Amino acid sequence: MKHFLSLFIGIFAGVAGTRLYHQQKTLNYSKAIAVIHPTKNNNVTGTVTFTKEHNGTHIHAELKNLSPGKHGFHIHELGDCSCDDGMCTKGHFNPTNQPHGGKNSEQRHVGDMGNVSADQNGNAVLDYIDTRIKINGPYGIIGRSIIVHADEDDLLSQPTGNSGARIGCGVIGIGD
Repeated sequence: MKHFLSLFIGIFAGVAGTRLYHQQKTLNYSKAIAVIHPTKNNNVTGTVTFTKEHNGTHIHAELKNLSPGKHGFHIHELGDCSCDDGMCTKGHFNPTNQPHGGKNSEQRHVGDMGNVSADQNGNAVLDYIDTRIKINGPYGIIGRSIIVHADEDDLLSQPTGNSGARIGCGVIGIGD
């Protein structure tokens, strides 16, 4: 009887887990958010929001404590900001196997968002509509990460734009 009960509980848990997985795959989120934290020996902080619009995804980023100038800004494959240098996020999110480019390039990684420009006080704001970045679906961004780089993305060098060290990281989660 004990074995039968364990088997029944295991089957029930498997069915419930499968149902939850399929429900999550079919949900249609309208907002996502990442809170940016500095990597080791850096100071950048901020938030990045993604809001589903009729003509694409509205991306709004507000960052602080950057050095003045341009900084590469990308969505990376994995939502793992646990390592000191941000390298555990792997490469740029590129599910369509395209070359690296800028946010307006004809060919680009889905995760390529170009640069953010910090003013003399280290503050940067980025606000635009992106037609390739999706919150939901097979190429959805929830559970991935945002990386802020130390240097300017040249928008040409393969595969990452030569944008230097990863100075800020934030996991993209479901927003309200």
